[in-house]
Amino acid sequence: MEMIGIIPARYASTRFPGKPLVDIGGKSMIRRVYEQAKKSASLADVVVATDDERIKRHVEGFGGKAVMTDTSHQSGTDRCFEAIRKFRASADVVINIQGDEPFIHPQQIDLVASCFAEEGTEIATLVKKVSSSEELFNVNTPKVLLNGNSEAIYFSRQTIPHIRGKEQSEWLKAFDFYKHIGIYAYRTAVLEKITSLEQSPLELAEALEQLRWIENGYKLKVKITDFESVAVDVPADLEKLTAFL
Repeated sequence: MEMIGIIPARYASTRFPGKPLVDIGGKSMIRRVYEQAKKSASLADVVVATDDERIKRHVEGFGGKAVMTDTSHQSGTDRCFEAIRKFRASADVVINIQGDEPFIHPQQIDLVASCFAEEGTEIATLVKKVSSSEELFNVNTPKVLLNGNSEAIYFSRQTIPHIRGKEQSEWLKAFDFYKHIGIYAYRTAVLEKITSLEQSPLELAEALEQLRWIENGYKLKVKITDFESVAVDVPADLEKLTAFL
């Protein structure tokens, strides 16, 4: 089974323009993501999918691979589909690696890839156990509910489930809550289908594209990771990376 890692990288981010090229300890963020992805034992190859020539030239300048994609894509999923058609249309599985997580662990990529050892897996992703009340009640940290087959049945910015009869300060002791780690893997044939779906009511309500897939009957296989995820959304987030460096 051939798996290809794709790193979507836009230049014109509204909250942090030029984010993929920002310097982190002597290397650009996109280079750090690329080099971490190349360490994965599961990937046959890695490519950056961008809409900006500056990013493409930069990636090729450090010896990486990049393809140009349309500027109009609404999500990284859409950009991944265009990229895989141009780069390796014959690939069996596409792993969408977030371009704003410069210290992603290769083991996380391998973990999500392992979901496809099951023939029925259509889409896969990762979650991590919530460890603090700050995370639990932060609407910018999507929470995930799982069924008994380790499949995601809902994602929400709200804290789910509600623990009836207990103070919120006691919720973490009463239930194992999980937060979403934003790495996706899709069978290429499934990726083609989900990119043609119309936005769904739950997706529009929560602003979470994975709800569109669930609403349309697709199953998301989930593995639990112990590694922390540190994403850079705004310039102030760069301070969070000090400990990793």
